[in-house]
This record gives sequence, C-alpha cells and structure tokens, in this order.
Amino acid sequence: MSQVISITGSIATGKSTVSNMIKELGFTVIDADIAARVVVEPGQEAYKKIVETFGEEILQPTGEIDRKKLGNIVFNNEEKRLQLNSIVHPAVRKWMNDQKEAAFQRGEQVVFLDIPLLYESKLTHMTDKVIVVYVDEKTQLERLMKRNELSEEEAKARINSQMSIEEKIKLADAVIDNRGSLEETKQQLISILTEWKIK
Repeated sequence: MSQVISITGSIATGKSTVSNMIKELGFTVIDADIAARVVVEPGQEAYKKIVETFGEEILQPTGEIDRKKLGNIVFNNEEKRLQLNSIVHPAVRKWMNDQKEAAFQRGEQVVFLDIPLLYESKLTHMTDKVIVVYVDEKTQLERLMKRNELSEEEAKARINSQMSIEEKIKLADAVIDNRGSLEETKQQLISILTEWKIK
C-alpha cells in the first residue's frame, strides 16, 4: 500500500537536513520549496499571474521574479501575502501531486513531501503521516539570523509569520529533535522509519 509522509517544521529548524538524509536512504522527497521555484519560472502560469498582480517592477532585468523585492512587498502586507499565496499554492500542489503520482507509477511504496507550511496551508489531507523537525525558538532565531544574514528583528518577523513550532509538535505523528549532532538526528529518523515499518 502506497504511503505519503510529510516532513515539516518551522523556518531554520533543519527540515532540509532531514530531507537530505531521507534521500540518502533512497527515498523520493518532493520539496515544496523547489516546486515554488519551478512554478514561478518565466512562462509558467503562476509567473504570468504574479506579474499581472504585482507589476513588472518585481522583475529582474533577466525577466525572472526578484524574490527579494516581492518578499519585501508581501512580508509586511497581509493582504498582498494572501494574494501571492492564492496564486502560488495551487500551482505548487499540482506540481507536487504530479511528482508523487510519477513516483508511485515507478513502483515506489513510500513518498516523502517536504512542506514547510504544511499546517499553515492546511495541506495535511495530502499526507498519511507527519514528521516535525524541531529546535527551540532560541536556536531557530540564531540559525536563521546566521543563515540568511538577517537582523534579529527581521528573523523574528519571519518566524512569527508561521505557526509556532510548539503548536506543530502537538499535531505531529513523530518529532525529530534537531538540536544535537547530525548523527543523533539521523538515528531518530531511522528509528521512526523502523517503527513505521518503512524500508
């Protein structure tokens, strides 16, 4: 029986690290962030809608969307953020679904979805089980500031635009505590997969 498992967490909790470990174990991981990049490439349906909605000033000279400019518009404006999401999210879901179906067609039993905003976007219907990747808020803030070269204020704004990691843990089928070493993280992942009889 085919199964879909989602990996989620909050920004800078280490989802990508866990996703890479799953790939190394030989599973297909379908990444919502990659999907979000693919669907807004020039020529795609979502790209056209975004340019119509937000104007050509969000484009780079190459014609691609300038993510930073668009980010600055939507991060501080709830209405515009919802507008952008209403364009991007359906396109992302379709792309991910197509990839998932293709994996099952190839005979794979289990497919993993890496969806940062699984709960915020109400996408739990797409998945059978959820693994949440966790770090405490202090660690999250430090990692995000370092990784994205953000001020504390900017980093906090991004963290606060998502559901808190504590809330996500309550909803999860399993939790990986990603505050330790990579080896510790990997051991937790393997024991979850073993418990769920996923080989």
